Parts: sequence; C-alpha cells; structure tokens
Amino acid sequence: MTTLSDTPKRYGLISRTLHWGMAALFAMQFLSAAAHWALPRENALREALWSYHATLGTTLLILVILRGIWGLMNISRRPSHSGTMGQAAKVGHIALYLLMAIVPSLKLMAYAGGTRGFTYLGIEIFSARITEISWMQALGGWHGELGWVLAFLVVGHIAMACIWHRIILRDDTLKRMVG
Repeated sequence: MTTLSDTPKRYGLISRTLHWGMAALFAMQFLSAAAHWALPRENALREALWSYHATLGTTLLILVILRGIWGLMNISRRPSHSGTMGQAAKVGHIALYLLMAIVPSLKLMAYAGGTRGFTYLGIEIFSARITEISWMQALGGWHGELGWVLAFLVVGHIAMACIWHRIILRDDTLKRMVG
C-alpha cells in the first residue's frame, strides 16, 4: 500500500513525486544550459531550449521550497542513513538542497537588481530598474558556475544510486524512492 507520507522503509508518494518530477525538470534545465553554452548564437534549438530556462528555474525554486518543507515535516519518519557512507549521503543531500535553492536565488537577485526586470508566468515579479545594483549583479554572476557544480552533484547522486547501491552493494536503497 502506498502512503502519502514517508516511512522508515520507503519514501511516500508525495516525496517520490516531487523527487522524480524535479529530476525531469532539472534534466530539462541542464539541457537548456548545455545548449546555451555549446550551440552557436542564432541557433533555433539553442533559442527554443533557452526560452524556458528562467521560468523553469523559478518553478524549480518553488518546488525546492515545497520539497524542503515536506521533507522537514517527514524527517522523523524517513529512511535512515547510518555509518560513514550514511553520513556522506547526508552531506551530499544537504549540498544538493542548498545548491538547488542558492542557484536560482542568485539569478533572481540579479533580476531584482537589474535593468531588465523579471516576469514569471506573465506576472511581473521585478520591474526594470533605471540603473542596476552592481553587488546584486555580481552575486548573480555566480549563478552559472554554481549551476554546473549542482549538475556535477546531480550526476554524482545518480552514480551513487545506480552504481554504488544498485550494482555494487545490491541493496534496496533505490527501491525506497521507486514506486
């Protein structure tokens, strides 16, 4: 029987839906960033993929906040991590959550202090400024670099789940997050 809340043996339906839904959205986000970086300007694919990057990033930030709240509400019921590898997993998850929140927040800060403004789903979030706020722009400059650090951690997370737990240890760790 599937429960909405987490249990010590497995993650509940809400945690799993947030995890896998966000995984798909992050894959789209990293694809758009990679296309923006690798493809030449005036490339139709590059422009199509880049067109949703800011909106998707903001959506992901909202989902990260909701997922964080849900995770804290379920923290005492979640599957535990023990031993040295368990502690490393906790540190890795904390780093992932921090970067999932920091990366889009830095860009939103740049929008808040910028001359272009920012709308989300047609709603004006930040109006365009006449002059930019340089320190906000400087912090926003870290968005791309930390985004690639986040991508690297996500690849590590996938490798640990698929290679370390599934192939090497052959334990049930991955099953906790799968249907």
